[in-house]
Amino acid sequence: MIVIKKASKTYDTGTVQVQALKTIDLVVEKGTFTAVMGPSGSGKSTLMNILGLLDRPSEGKFILDGVDTRELGENQLANLRNHKIGFVFQNFNLLPRLNALRNVELPLLYAGEEAHERRSRAREALAKVGLASHASHRPIEMSGGQKQRVAIARALVNNPGLLLADEPTGNLDSGSGYEIMDLFQELHKQGSTIIIVTHEPEIARHTQRIVHFRDGRLVLSETVPQPFKAKERLQLWLGQEDGLA
Repeated sequence: MIVIKKASKTYDTGTVQVQALKTIDLVVEKGTFTAVMGPSGSGKSTLMNILGLLDRPSEGKFILDGVDTRELGENQLANLRNHKIGFVFQNFNLLPRLNALRNVELPLLYAGEEAHERRSRAREALAKVGLASHASHRPIEMSGGQKQRVAIARALVNNPGLLLADEPTGNLDSGSGYEIMDLFQELHKQGSTIIIVTHEPEIARHTQRIVHFRDGRLVLSETVPQPFKAKERLQLWLGQEDGLA
């Protein structure tokens, strides 16, 4: 799905040049579940921007699903991004005046799909994340975990080959976080290629592989031998909460 070869990214602030990524090599196979970890300023966000086709490497190459992105213009990049990539953000990024169904429809609206097709596919996406009954609810009427599920449904509605999630559990309590990781694990079982950024080692252990960044370099790639099962950890967490009641 992803091949990055000797990619570097340098930002010119006008007074100084900042090298955010330094000669990165990374391969992500189709259908895998990967976590990206590292301290602030390590290059995680820059990497995700490149993976999401929101930015380009200053040097090196990025090949997405067999397509060398160096050869593409801005309109081609936007088209590839809209059809190949789904984004999930820490702050959900839902429009507060729209209900869940309309929020999920947005990528299809931008893609020019007809209203009937948009509604049908948005309902399917909400059902996939377990929120079919919440289609008419606005964000203010939902919990943090439910908002993130709507955001994931929105990311899935175009059937992307790659799902990118930036700190998807960062604004959630432990129980809601486990629910979201259980959902990601289910999507992974169904064939989705998923990459998440997280600062929480426990969350990262729910994936198959963890890549560690520091000072703009990929310093370690480790396979998770026995990924945590989010559903079991949620049940344990719920049992602990009941014991405190």
